Parts: sequence; C-alpha cells; structure tokens
Amino acid sequence: MIWYGLLVAAVAGERVAELVIARRNQRWSTARGAIVAGQGHYPAMVALHTGLLIACPAESWLLDRPFVPALAWPMLAVLVCAQALRWWCIHALGPRWNTRVMVVPGLPLVTSGPYRWRWLRHPNYAAVVAEGVALPLVHTAWVTAALFTSLDAALLTVRVRCENRALAATTGPAPA
Repeated sequence: MIWYGLLVAAVAGERVAELVIARRNQRWSTARGAIVAGQGHYPAMVALHTGLLIACPAESWLLDRPFVPALAWPMLAVLVCAQALRWWCIHALGPRWNTRVMVVPGLPLVTSGPYRWRWLRHPNYAAVVAEGVALPLVHTAWVTAALFTSLDAALLTVRVRCENRALAATTGPAPA
C-alpha cells in the first residue's frame, strides 16, 4: 500500500509541476493579449482532480482494496502512457499550454506532435481520461474510477465546448 501512496504522490507532484508551467505560460499568454474563457468551470475541475488524488489511496486503504496484479500492471502501463501523452501535449503546445482556457488571438492552431492527428482534436483530454481510469484501478479503487470518470465526462463536455468556442473565435474554424 505504501508504494501506491508514493505513486499517487508522484502524480500529485506532476500536477504541481504542471501548475508551475501553467502559471509561467499564463504570463506569456497574457502579455500577448490572450483571451481567457471558461473561468466558471475551472474551480470544479481543480476540485475534481484534487479529489481523485485524495480518493485513490483513501478508497484503497479504507475499503481494504486488494492489489490485483492482473489489473494493476496493465493500468500502470496505461497511466505511464497517459503521462507521456500529457507531456507530449505540453511540449507541442509550448507556451500556449495551460490548465486554463487561454487563447492568444492571431496564432494558428498547433498541428504538430499529437495535435497533428485530426481524429483526436484534444489529446491532452485523452490523457486525462486514461489517467482518471488507470490511477485508481492500479490498486482496485473501482468506485473512485467510476465516480471520477462520470464526473469528468460531464466536466470535459463543458471544457471542450468552451475551448472549441475560444479557439474558433480567435483562430477561425478548425481544419477539417
């Protein structure tokens, strides 16, 4: 169980690193006249993702969830791939990446890295979904996985619509 707590702590540390990058990128975008959208759903997103990091070890410990290697190892692999995809997104977007919806008018859409795939318009959110399923299931916290995934689906519906509107307003329609 200690190793699972360390894994969740490592993911939490990664979130802190992302917030540092987002803050730096926010200054970059603001200096270039960024338009900010979606402020209303941002606190819910922060609360949901913080709740995931608390609920994963809490459910595993409080409900004495077993470690099931046949589930844990594939979910750990999914988690690692999700983190790799997230950092690839951060790298591809460079200073435009943020945890908030911020769009600098006049800049073209990024079409490199994972953003070159037209069939996956929001690869960062694919990483979020994969992480939300995999992290709890590494230690059979299936209630957390189900609850987070359900709530995150609703939140991502709002988030993606908000982001698409902000991008269309500042860059024009997305390429087909």
